[in-house]
Amino acid sequence: MRVLITGGSGFVGQRLCQRLSEAGHELLVVSRDPEAVRSRLPTGTDIRHSVLDFVESPPQAIVNLAGESIAAKRWSDEQKTRLIDSRVNVTRDLVILCEQLSQRGDPVPQVMVSGSAMGYYGDQGDREVSEETPPHDEFAHRLCKRWEDAAREAEEFGTRVALLRIGLVLDAGGGSLQKMLPPFKLGMGGRFGSGRQYMPWIHREDLVRAILFLLDRDDLKGPFNGSAPHPVTNAEFARTLAGQLGRPAFLPVPAIVLETALGEMSRLLLTGADMRPKRLLEAGFTFRFETLEAALADILG
Repeated sequence: MRVLITGGSGFVGQRLCQRLSEAGHELLVVSRDPEAVRSRLPTGTDIRHSVLDFVESPPQAIVNLAGESIAAKRWSDEQKTRLIDSRVNVTRDLVILCEQLSQRGDPVPQVMVSGSAMGYYGDQGDREVSEETPPHDEFAHRLCKRWEDAAREAEEFGTRVALLRIGLVLDAGGGSLQKMLPPFKLGMGGRFGSGRQYMPWIHREDLVRAILFLLDRDDLKGPFNGSAPHPVTNAEFARTLAGQLGRPAFLPVPAIVLETALGEMSRLLLTGADMRPKRLLEAGFTFRFETLEAALADILG
């Protein structure tokens, strides 16, 4: 297939492009700076500035991973607007691409796998969360809902839309672990706040496999939780990571410190959801890394 990927030069996107290329697919990638990202992507990738630049070479499938990092800056009102716009605007461009192709009589993309996040559910305490769990209304939920609602508009033109609510992505060389590892390697890691908040996580390799699974299965649409079957609390995560490194984990970060330093953004660290991949498992998807111990052992060697 000819596959259009937004966010293709990012931490998940690069691995996805590698796997798609190995499988013989043609890659179309959107980037604000094509020359800067060319070396990170497989040879022959067609890289253009805008989604709508691909109207003359229509994709058969779309993977939408674009969006500014939600944890990059403190959540001022201006930053919240940037976080929403960086997701919704690109997603709307993808829908406009589908609309333009439909109006021209060209085949529209058969499927769009559109990224979302565990933040869709907001703070869920210790209840088990499936795709049917009602969300807690807060900024992270409203951000994800607008992102998902924009993606669903592609269904009007006959494109199957699967929404992947992604947990913390773990692998070497980037993602959540890149920020966590330095203090833990020094024996200065520990839980955040009470440590009772859940941290849904997924190995990057399993996330890429889940995306490929959703692209391939034409009977699957709607929301899917993109996280491993065994989420852990923040305290369990800290103990497991420290154990893999052979270090202690006895320096907790008090909630008040995070709240003072990060403001509302501290909710990313102090709240969570016991999110389970119910629909992926029911569809027959198998995880290579079901437990945090197995994932970290693979990543940290």
